[in-house]
Amino acid sequence: MRIYKTRSIAADACKNGRITLNGVQLKPSRTFHVGDTFNVRKGPITYTYRVLQLTENRLGAKLVPEYLRDCTSPEQLEILALARMAGNGSRDRGMGRPTKKDRRDIEVFMSDNYLDEIDFDDEE
Repeated sequence: MRIYKTRSIAADACKNGRITLNGVQLKPSRTFHVGDTFNVRKGPITYTYRVLQLTENRLGAKLVPEYLRDCTSPEQLEILALARMAGNGSRDRGMGRPTKKDRRDIEVFMSDNYLDEIDFDDEE
């Protein structure tokens, strides 16, 4: 139901014990029933979902709220927000690794003939 991008990734998550129903780890072949509440551990938080309806077909992203309700606790969502803030605040924009152009400019600057490439006659 669009929690994972592919079925194989979802099956791997089941096999690794990341999806539980009432505290019991699920197998990939487990079927759900209307009203089931299950937990999905992704990254630092555990999402909680409740099954509202069942379908046989893959759904568009806009239809997912009709079939699945996100019941994740606010504490878990706060952990996610803090993790996002910590990841983005490490450096300012443009302060990462140099681009190819930056590297070429550095190489020209560090070369012995750097002053030869500057035209001092234009300054007068």
